[in-house]
Amino acid sequence: MSGCCGQDVKFEGVSAAYKRALIAVIVINAGMFAIEIFGGALAGSMALAADSLDFLADSATYAISLAVIGLPLATRAKAALFKGGSLALMGMGVFGLTVYELFTIGVPNAAVMSGIGVLALIANLASVAILFSWREGDSNVRSVWLCSRNDAISNVAVVIAGGAVWLTGTGWPDVIVAFIMSGLFLKSAVSILRQSMAELREAKAASDPRHAHSHA
Repeated sequence: MSGCCGQDVKFEGVSAAYKRALIAVIVINAGMFAIEIFGGALAGSMALAADSLDFLADSATYAISLAVIGLPLATRAKAALFKGGSLALMGMGVFGLTVYELFTIGVPNAAVMSGIGVLALIANLASVAILFSWREGDSNVRSVWLCSRNDAISNVAVVIAGGAVWLTGTGWPDVIVAFIMSGLFLKSAVSILRQSMAELREAKAASDPRHAHSHA
C-alpha cells in the first residue's frame, strides 16, 4: 500500500482483524491437512499427497507469521526467510518423490482424488477470500498471501488431474500435476526469499550508525 509524500508503507500485519484472519486460515489448513493426508493415501494420489504437505507447511508457517507480527523488521524478515527456505525444500521434495513415482506409476482413484480436491479447493478459496484485503505487505505478510494463492491454484490442478485420470485411465495426469505443483512452490520460494533478503539488508542499513548519521 502507498503512504504519503511518495513513500511506500508496507503493511506489517499489526491489525486485530488480520490476526483473526490468520487464525481462521490456520484452522482451515490444519483441518484440510488431516483430510488430505488420509485421502491421498486412500486414492494413491501423488498430487493429493503433495497438497496435504502444503496444508501442513502452511499451518506451521502461518503460525510463525502470527507470532512475529509487531516484531522488528529483521525478525520478521528472518521468519519469512525461514518460510521461503521451507517452501523451497518442500518443492524439491515433491519433485524428488514425483520422479520416483515415475518408476512405480499407478492409477489413482479418480473419484476420491477429485472429491477431496474439490473440498480442498473450497477451503483454499475461503482462505484466499479471507486474506485478499491483505495480499500486499512486508515479506511476512506477502508470504502468507502467496501460499494461499498457490494452494487455490494447486487444487484447481488436482481436480482437473482427477478428471484426466478418469478419462485416460492412467496415472500420468497425477504425476504431471505434482511436477507443476513443485515448480509453483519453488517459484514462490524464490519470490519470498528475494523480498526477505532485501528487507534484511534494509534492517541492517537502518541499524548502522553510519547510515543513521548520513540521514541526520
